[in-house]
Amino acid sequence: MNQFFKKKQWLSSQSNKKLKKTLGAFDLTMLGVGAVVGSGIFILPGEISSTITGPGIMISFIIAAIGCGLAALCYSEFSSKIPQAGSAYTYSYYVFGEGIAWILGWALLLEYGLAIAAVASGWSSYVINLLSGMDIHLIKALSGSYDPSSGQYFDLLSFLIIIIIGALLVNGVRESTRINNIMVIIKILVVLLFIIVGVFYVKPENWTPFLPFGFNGVLTGASMVFFAYIGFDAVSSAAEEVKNPQKNMPIGIISALTICTILYIIVSAVLTGVVPYQRLEGVGAPVAFALQSINQNWIAGFLSLGAIVGMTTVIFVMSYGGTRLIFAMSRDGLLPKVLSKTNEKQTPVHNTIILTISMGVVSGLVPLSQLASLINIGTLFAFCTVSIGVLFLRRNHTLPTEGFNVPFYPVLPLVSFGICLYLMTNLSHTTWIAFMIWFILGIIVYFSYGIKHSKLKAE
Repeated sequence: MNQFFKKKQWLSSQSNKKLKKTLGAFDLTMLGVGAVVGSGIFILPGEISSTITGPGIMISFIIAAIGCGLAALCYSEFSSKIPQAGSAYTYSYYVFGEGIAWILGWALLLEYGLAIAAVASGWSSYVINLLSGMDIHLIKALSGSYDPSSGQYFDLLSFLIIIIIGALLVNGVRESTRINNIMVIIKILVVLLFIIVGVFYVKPENWTPFLPFGFNGVLTGASMVFFAYIGFDAVSSAAEEVKNPQKNMPIGIISALTICTILYIIVSAVLTGVVPYQRLEGVGAPVAFALQSINQNWIAGFLSLGAIVGMTTVIFVMSYGGTRLIFAMSRDGLLPKVLSKTNEKQTPVHNTIILTISMGVVSGLVPLSQLASLINIGTLFAFCTVSIGVLFLRRNHTLPTEGFNVPFYPVLPLVSFGICLYLMTNLSHTTWIAFMIWFILGIIVYFSYGIKHSKLKAE
C-alpha cells in the first residue's frame, strides 16, 4: 500500500523521453473545438430532446457547461503547472499517488477509447446517409454494427476512418494539427450556416411545453450531454507538446469550451424551434432532418458533409489524447515499455497502431447507444478527481506554483466536484455496474503488472 500511495516528485520526474513542443494557443483551441463539436451537436440534441428533455435541452447544455466550465478551470491550473502528457492521470500521480493515478488513467482509457468508437459509429451513419442521397448503397452486412436480425455484422466505414486517423497521427502531431485546424474551421462555418438559415423558420410554439418531462428530465439530460463536452480534457493531454504552457494551456482549454457552449445552446434552440421535439425521436441525423423539413435539401446535404468533417476532428483529438495517455502510463512503467517508444518525429507509433486498430474493431461491432453512457461516467470520474485534486495541488509545496490559478479558491473546485459527483448519480445502474467491472479489471492489471514494473518502485 506504500507503493499504491507513493507520489511522483517533481525534480525526479523529468524523463529523458519527452515529446516535441510544437503547439500554440490557437492549435489548442482548435484541438478543443475539434474534439467537442461533433456528434454532440449533430446527433445528441435530437436524441435527448425527443425522449428526455424536450426543448429544455437548452438548459441541459447550460448545466453541463457550468459543470464542465468549473472542471475546465481546474484542468487549466493543473496543465499550466504540470505541463506533461497524460492529463488527469499525470496530475493524480503528483497529488494522490500511483494507485489513484492508475485508477484514473484506467478510467480515461475507457473514456478516450469508447469516445473514438462511438463518434466513428455516428460518423459512419452520416456518411451512409449522404451516400444514399446520391443513390450509392453499401453492402448491408458491412453497413452497421453487429445486429444479425437486421442483416448487419460489421460497420466497415467506422473501422476505416479510425485507421485513417491513426495513420495521420503516426505522421506527426504538427502535420496532423494543421489538417485538424482546417477541418475545425469548416465545421464551424457549417454550424453557423444551419443557425443562420434555421433561425428564419423557428416557430416559438414548438418550444411549448418547454419542460414536457419536468426539470428531472433536464438534469438527466445534463448528465447525458456531458458526452458532448468530453473532448476539452483531451486538450490537457497535449501539455507536454505546448510552447509556453503556463499561458497557452488555460487559453486553449477555456476558449474552446466557451465557443462550444455557445454553439450547442444556439443549435439546440434552433433545432427544437424548427421541428417539434416529438418528431426527432429515432432520427439519426436530426440537424439534417430539420433542414429537410423546411425544404432546404441542398443545405441539408452540405450540413451532412460538415457533420462528417466535424466528427472526423473528434475522432482525431480523442485518438490523440488516448495515445498520449498510454504513452505517459507506459513511460511510468505501468504499461509495457513498447507503448512509449517513439519514431523520429517523436510520435508514439506502436501505441497509436494498437489503439486505433482495437477501437476500430469495437466501433465496427458495438452500437453507439451502448457506448455513450460508459464514456460519460469515465469523464465525470476524471472531472471529480481533478477538481478535488486542486486542493491537494495547492498544499504540495514541492510542485510548481507559477501558472494559472482557479479563482475563488477553494469554493469553485469544491462546487465543481459536487456538480460532477451529482451528475454521476444520475447515470443508470447498468452504467455503474459496467464501470465497476472495468474498475475491478483495472485493479487486477495494476497489482499483477503495473506495481511490479513501476519506475517509482526503483527510486
